[in-house]
Amino acid sequence: MTALLLLGLAYFILRALYRAGNRFFHRFVAPRPAEDILTIVAASIATGVSAQGMWRFSGDVLGFDGPLRLLLFAFIEVAVITSAVRARRNMRENYSAGIDGVAVWTLTGLSAVLSSMDARSLAEAVFRLAAPLVAAWLWERGMAIERHRITGRARINWRITPERMLVRVGLAEVSDRTASEVDTHRRLTRVALAAKRARALREAGASDRRMRTALTKLDRAMDRAVEHTGLAVDTARQEALLSQIGALYNTSALIDLSPPVPWAPETGESHSPALPASRSMGYDEDEDEAVELVGTVQPVVDTAQRAALMRSAREYWDKQIERRFVPRATDIAHEAGITLATAREYRALWKLEPKAHALIEAAYNEHGIIDTGTFPAIETPEHVLTVNGSSSRP
Repeated sequence: MTALLLLGLAYFILRALYRAGNRFFHRFVAPRPAEDILTIVAASIATGVSAQGMWRFSGDVLGFDGPLRLLLFAFIEVAVITSAVRARRNMRENYSAGIDGVAVWTLTGLSAVLSSMDARSLAEAVFRLAAPLVAAWLWERGMAIERHRITGRARINWRITPERMLVRVGLAEVSDRTASEVDTHRRLTRVALAAKRARALREAGASDRRMRTALTKLDRAMDRAVEHTGLAVDTARQEALLSQIGALYNTSALIDLSPPVPWAPETGESHSPALPASRSMGYDEDEDEAVELVGTVQPVVDTAQRAALMRSAREYWDKQIERRFVPRATDIAHEAGITLATAREYRALWKLEPKAHALIEAAYNEHGIIDTGTFPAIETPEHVLTVNGSSSRP
């Protein structure tokens, strides 16, 4: 009879423990990700190792024994856990661990030092020092993950990282370019810089010796680019080279920029052109007569409508350039429905691009046609490689 009662009591106790454990699992364990559970388990083990060291320290150094030793040996570990709980609460409410986070590291370091002072060997001292620090590190990483989950951002971005150091010394790329693409870009840049140097010397009236040296370097850079990049047959790389040369040759145009004020209120009136066209190569004197045809005031539009008008003007420009025509600002304004001043601004920017500039240069050099609007298509025997007055013909 007594055995049956004991079996029944054991059954109810085990069932109660199972239900309690099941409720605890579904309430606290199941909702957490696996890394949080592993962090808590590893931190608990490391805290136990630290507490065992404090047990020995309280008995061997402090002389505690019996119930006194049992009650007092782990006071630092209890303080660490209390500070960690408070720090987590502060982080959830204020997004910062605050002074309690500092207390966790301070008390952990104190526990590590005290535990290692009662070590019997160097290896044991290192182990006693490492265990509490491992627990604090796991707590810190758990806090960082939860902080990122709540705020959506990391705490800091380090200025010195292995990746940044490798990029700084030139051993790594910041983009996903291949080695072939990097080498091609470097060789084309060398050609563009050599051309700029030779042109600057010629305009400055340099001596024949310096000009020969500059032209020799330009010729050598061009030979290597043609040999290793396929520049002679690759139109995309030819356009890339022309773009670099155009940017380098027109550096002085940057001082004439008049960009719009980004915080100024939007109005229907367009701003002054960012790159005003010159009288000889980009300005159509007859366009002033077409102001009445296009209109000078454009209704106020929002950003999306303005972007759509710009895309329409750009599509018309690209289509005409492919047909080997350079449209006038009046044509652009009529086709896109924008003001003449805005069309002039767009045209002044777009005509500096390689294809349009090559057409303008070819018309001027071969036929004496000044850029005053649309002119007939020009048939050339080969791809035009001219930029800012430099012509491919002898």
